[in-house]
Amino acid sequence: MTFVTRDYEDKVEILAMNRPERRNALGQDMLKDLLESMSRAANDKDVNVILLAGNGPGFSAGADLKDFSTGDINDTFDLNRRLGAFVRSLALVRKPVICAVDGFALGGGFMLAASCDVVVTTPLARWHLPEVSLGWLPGFGLDTLAARVGPFAARSLSWSPTPIDGVEAHRLGLADIQSLPTETAREASLRYAKGLAAMPPHAVLTTKQFFSTSVTARAEVMDHLANRYFAQDILHETARANMQRFLPKKTAGA
Repeated sequence: MTFVTRDYEDKVEILAMNRPERRNALGQDMLKDLLESMSRAANDKDVNVILLAGNGPGFSAGADLKDFSTGDINDTFDLNRRLGAFVRSLALVRKPVICAVDGFALGGGFMLAASCDVVVTTPLARWHLPEVSLGWLPGFGLDTLAARVGPFAARSLSWSPTPIDGVEAHRLGLADIQSLPTETAREASLRYAKGLAAMPPHAVLTTKQFFSTSVTARAEVMDHLANRYFAQDILHETARANMQRFLPKKTAGA
């Protein structure tokens, strides 16, 4: 199965997470395909801009908790670490990475979207970090989120019991562009990406590099700290009980 589909249009490579039956959850297989697809697009001389989207009802519901629940604590810590490393790497890709959020961006999907260079949302898209309500701190992306919206708003979003919509995400600076009510985020993103792809690539690159420095300065250290807190939190009985909800159901006679 292909977990990331690829399309190309006017020097824009469109990478779409393609696991709609799991709401594009970020597990081992999805991460592998994202890494390979992003690397291929980043090294393709015919690609000037990369557009990241999700097939199906939404962008991504976040980390695949089935993968998180079935391993031991070290496996869980490692998967979280690798997801964080991929999300941080987007700032270092030598091409702009545009994100289209249709439907929802939740948990790790929220952090993945927020870490892209330009974020486009629909007004009705649902944004939420549910981790604290389940019993653990988000394990990556918090420093980048704080760079986007400020530390106080980032903390509020991290422990909020309720989602926000795309209008509020745009107001906070979590999203850079809000699509028109009559179009999808992918359509609005592609229009923006084509305009950016038509600009001199070397000048676009130096602009990205200049501003990425301030975004990535502390990200790795802060992700390591967040992942340590995450690993500590999921040992708590509340977190373990919630993790168990995502384990594959046993069949009769098994």
